[in-house]
Amino acid sequence: MMNQVLVVEDESVIRSSLKRLLERHDYKVSEAGSVRESLENYDMDAFDVIISDLRLPGAPGTDLIKATKTPVLIMTSYSSIRSAIDSMKMGAVDYIAKPFEHNEIIETVSRIIREHGQGTRVLDEDAESAEPPVHGMIGSCPQMLELLRRIRKVALTNSTVLINGESGTGKELVARAIHKLSSRNESEMISVNCAAIPENLIESELFGHEKGAFTGATATRTGLVEAANGSTLFLDEIGELPLEAQARLLRVLQENEIRKVGSVQSKKVDVRLVAATHRDLKQLVEDNLFREDLYYRINVMTLLIPPLRERGNDILELADAILQRTCKRLKTPMLEFSDGASRAIAKYPWPGNVRELENAIERAVVLAETDKIGEELLAIDMQAKIGEDSQQPIADPEASAEPIEELSLEDYFQRFVLEHQDSMNETQLAKKLGISRKCLWERRQRFGIPRKKKSA
Repeated sequence: MMNQVLVVEDESVIRSSLKRLLERHDYKVSEAGSVRESLENYDMDAFDVIISDLRLPGAPGTDLIKATKTPVLIMTSYSSIRSAIDSMKMGAVDYIAKPFEHNEIIETVSRIIREHGQGTRVLDEDAESAEPPVHGMIGSCPQMLELLRRIRKVALTNSTVLINGESGTGKELVARAIHKLSSRNESEMISVNCAAIPENLIESELFGHEKGAFTGATATRTGLVEAANGSTLFLDEIGELPLEAQARLLRVLQENEIRKVGSVQSKKVDVRLVAATHRDLKQLVEDNLFREDLYYRINVMTLLIPPLRERGNDILELADAILQRTCKRLKTPMLEFSDGASRAIAKYPWPGNVRELENAIERAVVLAETDKIGEELLAIDMQAKIGEDSQQPIADPEASAEPIEELSLEDYFQRFVLEHQDSMNETQLAKKLGISRKCLWERRQRFGIPRKKKSA
C-alpha cells in the first residue's frame, strides 16, 4: 500500500515539483494551496505525513498541527529558521529549510513515516496508560505528565534538546529516555559532565587531539564528540563549558564537523546533541559567559524538569519505588516507611531533589534494624544544615589560627572558595581543599556558589 502525502504550498511551481518528486519515489500525493483548502477538501488524518509551507495565505502552516494527528513537516526559508523552531515547539514533527536537496526531502519524509507510522498514534491516544520512557521515571503530577509527553515527542525528531532543571532532578535520566526512544538507540549515548573535566583538558577530551599538539600528547586521540558519531551526545552542565570549547562546539552544530586540537583537517560527524543545565543560560549570555550564537543553536527544544518539592504526591510514590529498588540492590529484606517517615518525606523541601532523596533512603536502609524505617534514620534535618555530612572536615593548608571545627562545612567551604577563586583556577582550588575537581563542582552547586569565568 502506497504511503499518502499531502503537500500544502501556495507557490504552484514548488508544489508541482514536490508532487512529481514524491510520486517518483512511490508516494501517493495530494496537494493544496492553503490551510483552508486542505481542511475543506481532505480528511487530514488519512495521510501518513503532511508537508506544509510555514507562510501560507490566510493562516500559517502550523494551524494544521492542531487539526490532525498526522505528523506535519514544516518547510521554511533559511531567513525564517527561528520561526521554524517555534513551529517545532508548537508540535511540528520536524522542519526543512528551502532550498532543499531532493535527497534531503525524500530521506526526511521516509524517516518521519518510519518513526511515526507504527505505534506513535496509539501512544498519543493512550498517553494516560503509557509506560514511562525509561525505567525509574515515575510521576503523575501535571508537570511530569507534560514532561513525559514532550520526551516522547522530541525523541522522534533529530532536533537539539536543552534540559533545564535543578541539580539532582534527573537530567541525565531524561537524556537517556530521549536517546532510547530515538532512531539512534542502537548506539551507546556518550555522556559528558562539562564541569568535571579540567579546563585545560576539556577541548582535547571533547574534540580529540593530534600527536604532539601539546605537552603530553604522545598519541593521537579520538574525542568524545567523534565517539558519538551516529549517536547522541549528552553534555551535562553545558553552562560550565569554557568559551574556547563553546566556539568549537558551535562549529560542530553549524557545520557537522570537528577539528582535533593541533589538526588542520576537519572531519564530518553526525551527532544529535542533548544538553542540560541548572543555570540560566540567557543570563550567562548577558554576562558574556556564554556565547549568544551557541545559546540559540542549543535552545531549539527545551524540557523543564520540575523540582521535587513541586511534585506533590509524586514524592511519596518516588520514595516507595526508590526504597524497593534500594532494598533489592543491597539485598536486604523489603522495608517500609513509618507514618512519621512518610510525613517527613512529604514535608521536607528536598533542595537536592531526587538525588538527595535516594541518598537519604539508602543510608536509612543500611542503618535500619527493623522492617520499618523511622523518621530519625532519614537524617533529614542534619542534611538540611550541613549538606554532605559524610565528608570529613576539610583541612586548609593556608588556614589561620581560627579553629576549623567552629565553622560548619558550608561556612568554611564558602569562605575559602570566595577568598581564593580570584587567584586560583578550579584545579588549584580543588587541590588546596584536598578534594577532586568534580567534588568541588558538586559542592558549588549545593551551596549556590557560581564559578567565576574569564571573559573572552
